[in-house]
Formats: sequence, C-alpha cells, structure tokens
Amino acid sequence: MTRSQIILIVIAITLVVGMFFLPKFVVNDEDKENLAENNTESTIPEGHSADDGHGHGEEAAANDGPHASASPDQLMKLTTVRARYNKTTDEQQRVLLAAELAEAYAGALKFDSAGYYYETIAQARPGERTYKKAGDSYFDAFTFAATQERANELGIKARTMYEQVLKNNPADLDAKTNVAMTYIASSNPMQGITMLREVLSANPNHEKALYNLGILSMQSGQYDKAAERFEHLVEVNPNHLEGNFNLAVSLAESGRKEEAKVLFNKIKTMKDDPALVASVDEYLARLQ
Repeated sequence: MTRSQIILIVIAITLVVGMFFLPKFVVNDEDKENLAENNTESTIPEGHSADDGHGHGEEAAANDGPHASASPDQLMKLTTVRARYNKTTDEQQRVLLAAELAEAYAGALKFDSAGYYYETIAQARPGERTYKKAGDSYFDAFTFAATQERANELGIKARTMYEQVLKNNPADLDAKTNVAMTYIASSNPMQGITMLREVLSANPNHEKALYNLGILSMQSGQYDKAAERFEHLVEVNPNHLEGNFNLAVSLAESGRKEEAKVLFNKIKTMKDDPALVASVDEYLARLQ
C-alpha cells in the first residue's frame, strides 16, 4: 500500500481530523504483508517544488501549489540573495549566502530548495548540525511530494543526510525515526518497521514513533492496539492534541464510546479553534 493510500484510509477513519493533525505519512507495524504487497504508485497531495536542487528561481517559489505561496517580500529576498550567491566567487561568502537562501526558501515553504542549500553548506562544512538541517528540510519536502516518484527521490536525499547525522550520533532517535518513515513509503517498508521498533526499544516514550505506530494500528483496523499506543503517548505528553484526538477515535471505534465521549469533550477545551470544535462535535454526534 502506498503512502497516499494509507493517508486516505486514515482520513476515512478520522473524518475531518486531517484538517488539523493528519500525519503526513503512516507506518505499518501490524499489517506488514499487506503494505509490502500493495506498494503501488498513486497520486498524493500536491505539495512542494518538483525540482531537486536545480533552478531554484523566484518563479518556482511563487508557483508551487497551496503549501508554498511566497510573499512579495520573500520573492524579493530570494531574488536578491540568489543574485549575490551566483555572483560571488568567495567560498566563505557563498556558504553564508547559502544559509540565507536556505532560510528564505524554508520561510517560503520551499523545503526541497531549502534542503539543497543546506546540503551545500553541509558539504562545505560537514557536521552533525548542518547535515541535520539538510535532512530535516528534505524530509519536510518528502512529506508533501506531489508524486510517488518525487517522494522516493526526496526520501533518498533525506536518508543520505540523516545517515551522516547518525554516523556521528547514533542516539539521535528523531533522525532515525524520520529515516524509518521514508522507508515506510518506499519499496522496502520492512526496514522502516524494524527501525521504528529499534527507536522504541531505545526509548519506549519516543513520541513520534508512538504516534505513527498508533496511526498504523488504526489503518490496519486494530483499534485496541492503536488505543494502547495513544494512551501511552498521552501519558508521556498529556497535551499532545493529535494523540488525544486519535485516542478518542480509537476508543470510539473499539467500542469504548463513553470513554471516547469524555475525551472528545476534553479535546474541545485544549485548543481555542472553532473548526476543531466543529470536527469534534461531528464525531460526538456519531456516538449518540
């Protein structure tokens, strides 16, 4: 099953929850064979740039779908800094300007372009911090890739950067979790599942791993298992809004409707957002 297909299933399960905290991808810890056997290509939500580090002009920043609409000020900064970057021959100055460009592209939600320039910095000044920034930017771009092919390309880029991070710091579980996520959306999901289990083995309270494994259990219809994951997550972080919402959904779907109602009503007090309240009320109406 592809990343996009899993997303659609999660949307169906959680109704309009995707408006607020739909995970950008999910991981399959229970239904491995189904995930591996159905790993076919499909379209996933429109996102960021289709380039891979070439032609990062202001036009691309302005015309890149709903997630990346650059303001006039952002376009002006990108144009100015890019001109200076392309003109200078001083290597130290180019690194400084690459950092400005990376931040400007990230501000415009052009994460692939930001990743390209952070990678440029990492190549000039190798270090855990610079590789982590490049990996994080490529990973953000991966989560919004417009095609499965593009997701695969960006997943590889993210993994390459994170591998350098993990080489220096194997204990960086956030980086390891993100690597696992990219494998889940690839033709080798089993490697991602193994890595997620290693993360939880190293830190049973790792929030991102718990959350995504909970989402996986929902996707495979194992709501009791999902509830266990999310209960653990909200014990670790009681204010985890996504965890609380999906726990409520899991409780409702596993027949624990009264507990779900209590939690849904609590969620309405956790964030002052009329749209969130409307979504919760819609789910509560189903439980009457």
